[in-house]
Amino acid sequence: MACRISELIIPCQDPQRLAAFWCEVLGFIVLDTEDEGAVEIGPQEGFGGLQPTLIFSPTTEPKAGKLRLHFDVNATDRDQDAELERLLKLGARPADVGQSGEEPWHVLVDPEDNEFCLLRARLS
Repeated sequence: MACRISELIIPCQDPQRLAAFWCEVLGFIVLDTEDEGAVEIGPQEGFGGLQPTLIFSPTTEPKAGKLRLHFDVNATDRDQDAELERLLKLGARPADVGQSGEEPWHVLVDPEDNEFCLLRARLS
């Protein structure tokens, strides 16, 4: 048996705010809030399912430079344009990371400027 990614840890300055944003983006719920301020979010089924949970861990260090790892997300119940509009209303912002403008995806940043991409394909 191989390993599976079960959790992704995201250092951030405001774990509550970022957890709330990503819960809205992904349809996740808050699974746990730790005393030191970390917030774990995940699918309704909780930890251990097919999707990894996300843990937003508090840090005082500001984000520096482009992330080496980023999320790609796909809409599940609407087309890419409608999902882009929804994400922008949630607080995502367009980002320029050197793309040509001809890409079939949109590069965005979350409320703490972490890059992520909205892909064209709709997933069920």
